[in-house]
Amino acid sequence: MGLYRRTYRHKDGTIVKARIWWIRLNGRCESTHTENKRLAAKVLTIRKAQLLEGRIPALLKSHAPPLKTYLAQYLESRTDIHANTIARYKRSQTALERFFGTARVSDITDARIEEYKAARIRGGSGPAGVNRDLSLLRLVLKQARKERFIAQSPLEDREHFLSEKQTRVQARPFTVVEEQRLLAVAKGYLRPLLVLLLDTGLRPNAEALPLTWKNVDFERGMITVVASKTVAGLRTVPMTDRLQKELLRWKTLTGSTSEFVFFYPRNPAKHLQHVPKTWVHTLRDANVPKRRLYDCRSTFCSRMYAAGIAPVLIELLMGHAGNGLVHLYAKADDDFKRDAAAKLEAFITSKTPAVHTSSVSIRWAN
Repeated sequence: MGLYRRTYRHKDGTIVKARIWWIRLNGRCESTHTENKRLAAKVLTIRKAQLLEGRIPALLKSHAPPLKTYLAQYLESRTDIHANTIARYKRSQTALERFFGTARVSDITDARIEEYKAARIRGGSGPAGVNRDLSLLRLVLKQARKERFIAQSPLEDREHFLSEKQTRVQARPFTVVEEQRLLAVAKGYLRPLLVLLLDTGLRPNAEALPLTWKNVDFERGMITVVASKTVAGLRTVPMTDRLQKELLRWKTLTGSTSEFVFFYPRNPAKHLQHVPKTWVHTLRDANVPKRRLYDCRSTFCSRMYAAGIAPVLIELLMGHAGNGLVHLYAKADDDFKRDAAAKLEAFITSKTPAVHTSSVSIRWAN
């Protein structure tokens, strides 16, 4: 890789060096069209930058791999992604492979992407499903660009992505009255799970259900999240007084049956994966309109905001990556977090009617 001048043999047999400087870059040669070495060096510098940015088609690797093969290799290499995300990517992988077939990564153009979107929508997929597929394809093409299989990715900007505002399920926080109704009829593990979700904002399936007792520190009043869908999700969150009491009650009832807080009764070695049927029955018994368990997370966020907690701290407690640099520098110690939990509990108490109708079962049954 560098500058050189070509040599050739003259008619009389002498070796002559040409006056034009050439570039040898990544195994390929190119003329600089100048005799000035300084100018030729500048051309070389520009070409090196263009090569790193993938802007030199002539220097791309030949024989780009099939998209199907590259997709499989990419997903296999992403050991840092949560299992739930991988499962979602697998569904997108199937859809992409079915449409693009044997096409290579270099064959993915703007026109083909638009054809894919139209085909998916005709097949009944909504904007959210199509966008998840495009998100995976975008990551794969970004990697292909880094490895110089393509010069540019048609998904570098987001113009191909569909708007989800009209179809996205909107979060509906629970009122304090609805919460009381739910807690009054919640049985077994669901009661401590609800209090945990409402008072910490943990993600139900990715963070709350895999929780183990060793990550619940009653002395410090903190819960350490070690299983999450994002790096920002690995955090410590404070417990309110009522959450500590509820978890202690649950631990006493279940004893040392399992290392997991929420486990399968017939197989304590495994934690619960989801609670759809139990949740539906509880909503019905509590006379609460149909709602997602995930809405406990928006309830926590709304209450924190109403209690006057700084948005930056709310994002940190919820495990949001955020868009600013504040997350690279701002750290909240345990005292700030406990103060936030105290304000949250004070807010809930101020909204709770004086007469309580809920009762806590002393039995444990899943």
